[in-house]
Amino acid sequence: MAHKRPKYNDSMLNVIVLAGGTSPEREISKRSGSGVMKALRANGHTAQLLDPAEGLHAFLPQLKQADVVFPALHGAGGEDGIVQNFLEDHQIVFVGSDGSASEICFDKARFASVLDDHKIRQPKTELVDVRSFKNSELRKRPFVLKPNRGGSSIDTFIVRDLAKVPEAAIHAVFDSYETLLLQQLVEGTEVTVGVLDGEALPVIEIIPPAHEEFDYKNKYNGATQELCPPKNVSDKLQKQAQRIATQVHELTGCRHLSRTDIIITPEGEMHVLEINTIPGLTDQSLLPKAAAHAGYDMPALIDRLVKTARQGA
Repeated sequence: MAHKRPKYNDSMLNVIVLAGGTSPEREISKRSGSGVMKALRANGHTAQLLDPAEGLHAFLPQLKQADVVFPALHGAGGEDGIVQNFLEDHQIVFVGSDGSASEICFDKARFASVLDDHKIRQPKTELVDVRSFKNSELRKRPFVLKPNRGGSSIDTFIVRDLAKVPEAAIHAVFDSYETLLLQQLVEGTEVTVGVLDGEALPVIEIIPPAHEEFDYKNKYNGATQELCPPKNVSDKLQKQAQRIATQVHELTGCRHLSRTDIIITPEGEMHVLEINTIPGLTDQSLLPKAAAHAGYDMPALIDRLVKTARQGA
């Protein structure tokens, strides 16, 4: 398939990529930043990588000189609206969702409220502290417990066997987070759907190794199958997943790109898990893989994003 190229002029841009930061996802962010830099340079753009681990104020003169800033930051301090609000306050053009949408999508409890308000199916969800977790009805059945504001499955527990709840480890995680998100464990096929400029990309089916979970280890060790097109999801269900992902992208106010994770039950019910406003951006990450199946190689994908951001300035 021929690679699609955006219908923009071919002017080369001065782009600053932000990667690294201070969250537990720092190393993943650095990989994304490297992938974005490589793609930008392949298109002839001038690209510079900055690490905002010490804040953005020191970089303000450089940021103001850029045609576009490309945040490739994952986790707290990068994906939660802080960087986006800073760039907006200084009228700096950047790729990705604005501060308001970033805040909503990063806070899983707030995101769950948006889904509830619009009758979009999701697992039963509660925001719990250590005491309310002990007494919750949701922990009487298989459950997932994860940070309310975090990603990459860091500090996440997937409990299928209630006789083997890792109480000590869970208590240790509560020492690091005031609250965690407790969700019903919905069994089924996991898919993820990227959205690019408001249009859904092809669906990817995620199959972790046998008898294992799609956890932090299996997200990045290459052992998980990422099938595009899916093997176990019908065309009808794929189209439905694409409609839901596009709807969620729009309802939360996302722009440019997002990636929504969904569980499809054996009965064909779809439960939205979460949305990522800055998904992984290496050439092996899920959104770039889906984009490649739509005809966008990594340079074409990144080129489209920076030129879309610039034209929207």
